[in-house]
Amino acid sequence: MHIVTAGLNHKTAPIKVREGLAISNGDLSCVLASLKTLSAVEETMLLSTCNRVELYGATRDIDAASKELHQFLIQRNPIIAPDQLAQHLYFLSDDDAVRHLFRVASSLDSMVMGEPQILGQFKDAMEAAVSQGCTGVVLNKVLKKAISVAKKVRTDTPIGEQAVSVSYAAVELAKKFFQNLAEHSVMLVGAGEMGELAGRHLVNHGVRQVMVTTRNFQRALEFAKQFKGEPIAFETFKTKLLHTDIVICSTGAPYPIVTAQDMINIMRMRQNKPICIIDIAVPRDVEDDVRDIDDVYLFNIDDLQQIVTVNLEERQKAALTAEAIIQEEVGTIMGWIKTLETIPTIVALKKHAEEIQHVEVEKVLARLPSLSAEERKIVEGLALSIVNKLLHRPLVTLKEEAANANSAMYVDATRRLFSLDEDHRGNK
Repeated sequence: MHIVTAGLNHKTAPIKVREGLAISNGDLSCVLASLKTLSAVEETMLLSTCNRVELYGATRDIDAASKELHQFLIQRNPIIAPDQLAQHLYFLSDDDAVRHLFRVASSLDSMVMGEPQILGQFKDAMEAAVSQGCTGVVLNKVLKKAISVAKKVRTDTPIGEQAVSVSYAAVELAKKFFQNLAEHSVMLVGAGEMGELAGRHLVNHGVRQVMVTTRNFQRALEFAKQFKGEPIAFETFKTKLLHTDIVICSTGAPYPIVTAQDMINIMRMRQNKPICIIDIAVPRDVEDDVRDIDDVYLFNIDDLQQIVTVNLEERQKAALTAEAIIQEEVGTIMGWIKTLETIPTIVALKKHAEEIQHVEVEKVLARLPSLSAEERKIVEGLALSIVNKLLHRPLVTLKEEAANANSAMYVDATRRLFSLDEDHRGNK
């Protein structure tokens, strides 16, 4: 049995092509039903996200599976010419397919390495395939191993710990100054996308009190609802800074809206209670001289980008450890798959020996009708003992060599030596 993978992702295809193959949740059942009709692929799973559409399968014929899976994907997108779409597709088998599958589940193949969403998407895809009977013993084993590998990577490496987006880096900064975010207030100044993302991250990390202000109060009102926060009139937001611990600025103003003098006055009234200001606007919303004021901690987009760059380097280091974990687990699962190749031969050999034993014992007992029941058991026991001892070494060798490169040679030799294929055809 072989494991195969076919599909495309953000590395091989632009979003226009990926969109054409993407499968919605509403279409998933129908697509899985179609996959079950493939003759060369005995077990299948489909993973469709914004960055990839991939098919995983178990097959006995790699070449036939490659053709079927490629044709399946091409038929899914009639808008793009087959030759053009084929340029974006890849096909992997055996060790390469399993390694890729493990890397996907562990987020090493993600656009943002270490992101946690892919494992949940992978689990959902597996559950959908299992519920529709698309998977079997082999693929289920491999998919479950992929999930355990992904958990091991996340537990044994820091690959998901460092912030690698500007908005999340803002949260990491805030946490350095205020360990328990639930006890501190946040003000979002402006309705920029990164400011919104930073706000979401802060709320997810425990912030309960959120204030929102923009030049358009109606926009501030709608924006605040997302965080169950309080809208603030733009003209009065500076007075609210007296009671705010974390400020995230992301307006589109062409000039600073918070000056050094503003903050000097505010800090005097705050009695120098520390405040963290994260300015992710371009042009900047806060004058750079503000960072020189005591107890004011100002960070701009360049500061955050430096954090992201350092953290990306740390994730790359963690990825080396993760790759080593994956490589070891690929060897483990491929060893298990190879053992499956010897099982039919072991079963056939045992059955062949049992049939010979039964026939020969019956012949002997027919010639010795005067034997007692106890004596008959002795004869049967002797025959069984001889057969077991003769088979012991061949069976042990088949099991020992199952995971090695020469396993097919041992299987073939065993079937030829004992004429197992002739027995299977009934040519005794």
